[in-house]
Amino acid sequence: MRLSSARFRSRVHVALLLLLTGSAPLGGQAIGRPGPTTTVAPGITWYQTADPRGPWQLSVVRVDLTVRSVALRAVRAQGALTGREPTSAIAARDQARVALNADFFDLRTGATENNTVTDGEWWQGRLVTDSPFDTYDNVHAQFALSRSGVPSIDRYVLDGRAWVRGVLFPILGVNAWPRSTPILAREGSALFTPRAGTMMPRDTTRDGAEVALQAIAPSGDTLRYVAISNAGDGSGSAIPPAGAVLAAFGDRAPALRTVRSGDTVRVWLGIQPALADGRPPAQLVGGWPRILERGVNVAAEAASREGTISRNAEARHPRSAVGISRDRTTLWLVTVDGRAERSVGMTLVELAEALRRLGAWDGLNFDGGGSTTLVVDGRVVNRTSDPTGERPVGNALLVLERR
Repeated sequence: MRLSSARFRSRVHVALLLLLTGSAPLGGQAIGRPGPTTTVAPGITWYQTADPRGPWQLSVVRVDLTVRSVALRAVRAQGALTGREPTSAIAARDQARVALNADFFDLRTGATENNTVTDGEWWQGRLVTDSPFDTYDNVHAQFALSRSGVPSIDRYVLDGRAWVRGVLFPILGVNAWPRSTPILAREGSALFTPRAGTMMPRDTTRDGAEVALQAIAPSGDTLRYVAISNAGDGSGSAIPPAGAVLAAFGDRAPALRTVRSGDTVRVWLGIQPALADGRPPAQLVGGWPRILERGVNVAAEAASREGTISRNAEARHPRSAVGISRDRTTLWLVTVDGRAERSVGMTLVELAEALRRLGAWDGLNFDGGGSTTLVVDGRVVNRTSDPTGERPVGNALLVLERR
């Protein structure tokens, strides 16, 4: 059998990394022998498996997305943009059958690093991942669910636009200003919703303008607002409880200052690359990095693809991950216990192989280490590694049962 150059290169990288890290290759074998499988709800099952080659202990949830009663939801801790909460508490609040910790987050504030969309609502939109550990500015891979329930993994960026008085404003951030660059230091625009609080942050360092908006009936996927006052200079406007504030600074500010009370403002918030249906996502949650792409283990390329640091990629840690089948009808939520004699954790290469052996075609690594937590029907089923027990995290991916 002849391999494509990309697949051959990937396998060479995998082999080299295994050699360098001393990790045991998984070969063509399955990941251990599955224990008894428990049916949680129609379309949702889970089991645990032990593999002496690590040794590894895995907890695996399998979700059949063709079952109409199954729903996925990406949820922020404490229902706010900041703050942390145990995964089990997030699951209890939403009455989730299954919950897995998701994106990387700031331990001090709980703010997550990537885009966040919940039930079609943008909580946070970015062009560049807000991570202090990247080796270069880039966009991390994220898990998306389309409005029609199709999952996908890619390096999604905010595709935001607003139209008013015949002028197009690029929206470069939702509830966050774009990360400063030499160009963005001169101009920028963003949309802030009540998820960011009741007041706009004050900025006395830049020449800016803001206009408060009241939400009106949407037109399809396009959000519609009406300006409730003339655009004003400066910052610190109140954010209407049922609206938003469109803000701009630098060279973008003069056009925004022309907006008058009563003007209609249309807003589109999507992603690039676009989903197959061309619509904004229903759910969007980040990770770091993509480890399985179209059946190929690409974890060894994480440093060049997404700036992943070696101590995350090449060391064995507790892991959390999501995998998608080739036909996009099956989802796997997986945890690997670590930092213990019975289970030492996995490298990203090993994790990708584990997902592939389960049947995944695409895979994404979520936050691991002490954050790794899988909850099934209110019970933490993996062994958490923090000495204090379950770690409060920034967000989670939930599996719900529609009644």
